[in-house]
Amino acid sequence: MKKYRLSTIAVHGGHQPDPTELSVGLPIHRTTSYSYRNAEHARNLFSLKEPGNIYTRLGNPTMNVLEERLSLLEGGAAAVSAASGTAAIFNTVINVAQAGDEIISCSNLYGGTFTLFDAILPQLGIRCKLVPLNDEAALNAAVTDKSRLIYTETIGNPGLDVADLELIAGVARKHHLPLVVDSTFTTPALLRPFEYGANIIIHSCSKWIGGHGTGIGGIAIDGGNFDWNDPRFSLYTQPDPNYHGLVWADAFKDAPIFALRMRTVPLRNIGACLSPDNAWLFLQGLETLPLRMERHCQNAQKVAEYLAAHPKVKWVRYPGLKEDPSNGLARKYLTQGCGGMVVFGVKGGRTGGERFIDSLKLFLQVANVGDAKSMALHPGSTTHSQLSDEQQRMAGVAPEMVRLSIGIEDINDILEDLEQALEKA
Repeated sequence: MKKYRLSTIAVHGGHQPDPTELSVGLPIHRTTSYSYRNAEHARNLFSLKEPGNIYTRLGNPTMNVLEERLSLLEGGAAAVSAASGTAAIFNTVINVAQAGDEIISCSNLYGGTFTLFDAILPQLGIRCKLVPLNDEAALNAAVTDKSRLIYTETIGNPGLDVADLELIAGVARKHHLPLVVDSTFTTPALLRPFEYGANIIIHSCSKWIGGHGTGIGGIAIDGGNFDWNDPRFSLYTQPDPNYHGLVWADAFKDAPIFALRMRTVPLRNIGACLSPDNAWLFLQGLETLPLRMERHCQNAQKVAEYLAAHPKVKWVRYPGLKEDPSNGLARKYLTQGCGGMVVFGVKGGRTGGERFIDSLKLFLQVANVGDAKSMALHPGSTTHSQLSDEQQRMAGVAPEMVRLSIGIEDINDILEDLEQALEKA
């Protein structure tokens, strides 16, 4: 499938019609377990001597198609799905770092990721250093002999600052650290981070990939482009007690060992697996991803331009606006469109923002993004409410900020709803 272009892979990647029944549609494999041909077959599966289905917590034929399709779309080597985007992030971190290690992250993060890095990982002995986005000096200064990875979002949630992936990847390569990129806000339809030096890509499939707000799930994609033989990565270079002293870097030299270990250690033993039904829903969404992203981007651009000219709007952030601080990076990285998110501040502060949201009729007030339907939220009192005022500022959340996820409805209906709500703000 690699010879085909993105829109074709989105429809066909990872799946062929059933050779027995000749069914074109992908079935949902609602099964907990799988039978083994004999004792030797079972032994070989569990000892990783041959691939195959063991238990749906580790893999499932429906989930396998989703993983292969997204890996193809991103240009990766392998992928591992998870119960949510947050689960994919957590499994990624503990698949590289352990107690006593450190990770480095750009600070403009989704609220749940910020809390995971700032509060939960330290309880497990993993420290996170938060640095300003695209600050090369701060990134270099944060690296120590305990550092194990660098993390960023392609477009920050919700501040919408665009990451300079080549800059961040350059720092990661200099210190031989894997670069982990959350590309949820861009999807492979707009940006393929492996092309700019990323080593692992994470998506919340619940957003634009699924596209209809019907399932929860996440995925981590291994680029197969990082050398794990460095002694610092002891999870790969030292005997693993989970597998009778197996040394991952030695046993699987030509395999995407990050994905293999993530499946057989964190996923298998913690168990935050994706359901086959949700995998099937995400595959339906993937078929139209390039088409939908085109419409999301077109509508969001027009909304941003409308808000930027409105007398009741204090400020607007959207990478596609010429005056946006991230516009230069958007012209470099987001040539297919700048995404479906717009954030802005209403004159009147937090009170004006809340009144605006309460006045919307077409937009839904929902703690989600990436749906075909347009949605609005006040991040400071919802998705980032667990953060202190200082932490909210670090994450790019202003008190008056309103977050809009622009859907694929008729743009005139979207603009009319915004106009009537702003009149009441």
